Amino acid sequence: MAQEIWLNLPVKNVEKSKNFFKALGYEFNSPNDNETMAGLKIGESIVMLFEENTLKTFMMNEITDTSKSSELMISIGADSREKVDSFAKNAAAAGGNVFAKPAEIQGWMYGCAFADLDGHRWNALYMDHDKMPK
Repeated sequence: MAQEIWLNLPVKNVEKSKNFFKALGYEFNSPNDNETMAGLKIGESIVMLFEENTLKTFMMNEITDTSKSSELMISIGADSREKVDSFAKNAAAAGGNVFAKPAEIQGWMYGCAFADLDGHRWNALYMDHDKMPK
């Protein structure tokens, strides 16, 4: 049984979204990238960025208005507190909205949260497993 998963996100402008995520240090390497879709590689996962009207035809449903609601939050593991700080700094510099500044959480996690250019919500989280409650 195949165990791969792809997330498909609607975006208003594929090229602008690619530039946003490149500013966060990510690469695009899907052989099918074009003006209506691009494959964002995060670790071993792929997040497909689809131009809104293109994705709407696949989903056969309306696209969520991210200015009014959120369907999900995508979490990205960070390997250090400094990496979380870098996510927040780079997301803001690339035009994103850092709605939760980097902060300690429950004494063993450190994270931040931001919205990308299309209002999709992301968080970067570093977990210090040595401090994790037993």
